[in-house]
Amino acid sequence: MILRSDASYSLKKLYESYGYSQYKMSRFEEYELYLRNKSFLVSDHIIAFTDTDGKLMALKPDVTLSIVKGCDECQTGLRRVYYDENVYRVPRGAMSFKEIRQAGLECIGELDEYAISEVLTLAVKSLESISHDCVLDVSDMGIVASLTERISPTVAFKARLLSLVAEKNIHELKVLCAAEGRDPDAAEKLIKLISLRGGCDEMLEILRGDVCFAEASAMARIVSAVSARSDCVKVDFSVTDDMKYYNGIVFKGFIKGIPSSVLSGGRYDNLMKKMGKQSGAIGFAVYLDLIGDLDTVADEYDVDTVLIYDDSLPIDSIMALADSLRSDGSSVRAVRELPSGIKYRRIVDKREGR
Repeated sequence: MILRSDASYSLKKLYESYGYSQYKMSRFEEYELYLRNKSFLVSDHIIAFTDTDGKLMALKPDVTLSIVKGCDECQTGLRRVYYDENVYRVPRGAMSFKEIRQAGLECIGELDEYAISEVLTLAVKSLESISHDCVLDVSDMGIVASLTERISPTVAFKARLLSLVAEKNIHELKVLCAAEGRDPDAAEKLIKLISLRGGCDEMLEILRGDVCFAEASAMARIVSAVSARSDCVKVDFSVTDDMKYYNGIVFKGFIKGIPSSVLSGGRYDNLMKKMGKQSGAIGFAVYLDLIGDLDTVADEYDVDTVLIYDDSLPIDSIMALADSLRSDGSSVRAVRELPSGIKYRRIVDKREGR
């Protein structure tokens, strides 16, 4: 288990070990960038202000949009960058703005299956650097989009369909498809995928002979390669995102003790096209602010050792003893009296006569 104070450094070393370079950005960005892409943001609330030159600016609510905006497509090969930045937005379920610490990476360029597998591997390693009790759920928006389009091409219907998929609401999904769906075979396959409790083999069996099979086979190769290095990767087609921006593989990461995802990412070629770029792109963000919740859950003890002293011990002896107790990495609190309500692993009582 790693605490929030150490997570940032661990992720930085991890990403650099795979050849990623740190991306540094300004705290401010032109408001228009976020206005054009509001639906890509976690929240559409943005802190805006007029700069001294009259230009409308915003405190950045997102990092990916800024990286894409500054992407130089004249570069050959893949551009691999990571970041550790504060963003300013209203988190889901909250009522006010917060400054949120966020780390992550983006891989931009001509993506192949290895590059995508590497990003998923880094997502897994990011989770495991925080806690080994973790899960990375992986889906594919290309497969989901293909099936939903065949069930119904109408925007409102597909939006409702995706909402039910994300909720894993099988009953309502069946009712909706029966009432309005035009392709019962596609509906049946989508429902089976949402109900999937297995892995890639089961997914391929459901889609064998389907137009989605090529995409499913590519997903299976990628997931299998990553799963060979970690058993926390699961196929879960309830993981969805906005089709206007995302295509291909999407994923979310979870850690025991935190009710919401602490990592989220996917392939977003559609966002690149929307912003006038031709490159492929995939990336993810780790929500470091949520790890603070994990610290609270995980800290069974307030301190490892309570050292109780009195005036019979010289100051240097108290300090030397405390340093000795800390030598194995333990935390030590030196006190004259045991505080009420404190949780500790052990007491060392050095008062006279004890």
